[in-house]
Amino acid sequence: MNAEQSFGGHWTTEKLEILRKYLIAYSRIMNRQHFHFAYIDAFAGTGYYKKGIEEGDSMQLSLLPIDEKESNFLEGSARIALEVKPEFERYIFIEKNEDRFRELEKLKTEFPDKKDRIILINEEANSYLNNLCKKSWKKHRAVMFLDPFGMQIKWKTLEIIAKTKAIDLWFLFPLGQAVNRLLRRNGSIIEANRKRLNEIFGAEDWFDKFYETCYEKDLLEGGQIRIRKNADFEVISSYFVERLDTIFEKVVKSPKPLLNSKGIPLFLLCFAAGNKKGAATAVKIAENILRMT
Repeated sequence: MNAEQSFGGHWTTEKLEILRKYLIAYSRIMNRQHFHFAYIDAFAGTGYYKKGIEEGDSMQLSLLPIDEKESNFLEGSARIALEVKPEFERYIFIEKNEDRFRELEKLKTEFPDKKDRIILINEEANSYLNNLCKKSWKKHRAVMFLDPFGMQIKWKTLEIIAKTKAIDLWFLFPLGQAVNRLLRRNGSIIEANRKRLNEIFGAEDWFDKFYETCYEKDLLEGGQIRIRKNADFEVISSYFVERLDTIFEKVVKSPKPLLNSKGIPLFLLCFAAGNKKGAATAVKIAENILRMT
C-alpha cells in the first residue's frame, strides 16, 4: 500500500457505518428480487481513510505513505461495500485522481472472487454519471454513494440520477464545509460563487430564502437599507431537502448532520429514493439506521 487517503474523524466513521448498515439491508432485499443490482461509489478514493484526524475548517485530502498494517487506517466505502453479505452483482468505483485510482486497482487483487464484478472508472464523476444514468434502468437497480470533497456534484447530475427511477442515493451535502462559507453575512456574494451555489441547489431562489432586506438606523447617516443573512444551518438544510424532494420519489426529511469536534456541521448526510414502488421501504430503512446511529 503506497498511498492512502488522509480524511476523516469520528464523523467519517459514522457515515460509513450508516452506509454499511444500509447496504446490508438493501442487498438482502435485492437478492430476493429479479433485478440486476449494483453499488456505485462516485468518489471512491483509495478505499482507506485515516482515523483520528481532525477535519477542522480547512479539511484537505492528501496521499501519505503508510505501512499496510497501520492501525490508524480504516476501510473506506469501497472495501466496506465489497465485504457486505449478501453480495452485490456489480461494484462501480469512480475516481478521477490518478494516484487514488491506482490504489483502487488493487481491489481486484484483494478481492479475487469479485474481480470480474468490480468496474473501475478513472473519470470525472458528473460526466460519467450522466452517461451511466441515461442507459436503460428497467431491469436494473442500484445504491449510489456521493461523497464529494466539496461542491463537485451539480444539481443536473442529481436530476438525472432521480430520472432513472431506480437508484437509492446517499449524498454527503457539503453544508458547512463549503456551502455556508459562500453565504456572506452581508449578502455580497461574488458572481462566481453565486454560480456555484446555483449549480448545487439547481435554483436561484436560495438568496431570497437565506437573506432579508432590513432598514438599519445609523447615527451618522440616519439610516439605510441593508441585506443580511438570516439562514442558519437548519434553514439551509431544510431548503436543500425540499429541493431533493422535488425530483426524487421520496426523501428522508431529517437527514443527519455530521459534526466536527466543535459541534459545527460539516456535512449533511442525505438519503433519497428514486423508485416509486420501493421508495417508502427504502426511506423507512434509512430513517431507522440514521435514528440508531
